[in-house]
Amino acid sequence: MNKRTTQIALVDDHTLLRNGLAALVNSFDGYSVLFEASNGKDFINQLKTYDAPDIVLLDITMPEMNGLETAEWIKKNLPDSKILVLSVMDIDTMIISMLKRGARGYLLKDSKPAVFRQALDSIRDTGFFMNELVSNKMLNYVTQSSDKGQEVNLISQLSENELTFLQLVCTEMTYKEIAQKMELSPRTIDNYRDDLLKKLKAQSRIGLVIFAIKYGLYKL
Repeated sequence: MNKRTTQIALVDDHTLLRNGLAALVNSFDGYSVLFEASNGKDFINQLKTYDAPDIVLLDITMPEMNGLETAEWIKKNLPDSKILVLSVMDIDTMIISMLKRGARGYLLKDSKPAVFRQALDSIRDTGFFMNELVSNKMLNYVTQSSDKGQEVNLISQLSENELTFLQLVCTEMTYKEIAQKMELSPRTIDNYRDDLLKKLKAQSRIGLVIFAIKYGLYKL
């Protein structure tokens, strides 16, 4: 049985990279580039001509309307279009920011073509792409149905400072800035982080963010 061709939109301000990426996508069986855009405003404008894409390959640093702003717009206006971030930035806070804005996967631009193809297949078939940046643990926090008894039990075990720390972790603040905000030493903040990673069985800051979002400790 033939699958419908998955339509892709590329949003990146680097023309040569975007053109090369388009050629790669078009070489994959079952995928086709619907259109290319140089930034978020260009992307929105081209939707006057084209249908909504199945997957948006989205860069972050772009002029006029960057990837953060574009992801927010897509989440609100094109809920069926799935976002795969392609970036040079391997930064926790940036990954967190894009996930909060609806990204389904995050891939570095120096990834191999086979990994890129795997990411597209995974987002097409399952709705998410998980790698070392976006772990399976994070996906479980997002997608598993919440057990109310477990929810109350987990949250009831957290101190007021731990809850405050979890809320601040969801921002773009660094751990040093969180320490200053809470008027605590950086070492104390490190201890909060390490203790919460163990308590919540999370693997990274991203895992802590997803826990806070899932249980309503931080509102998007």
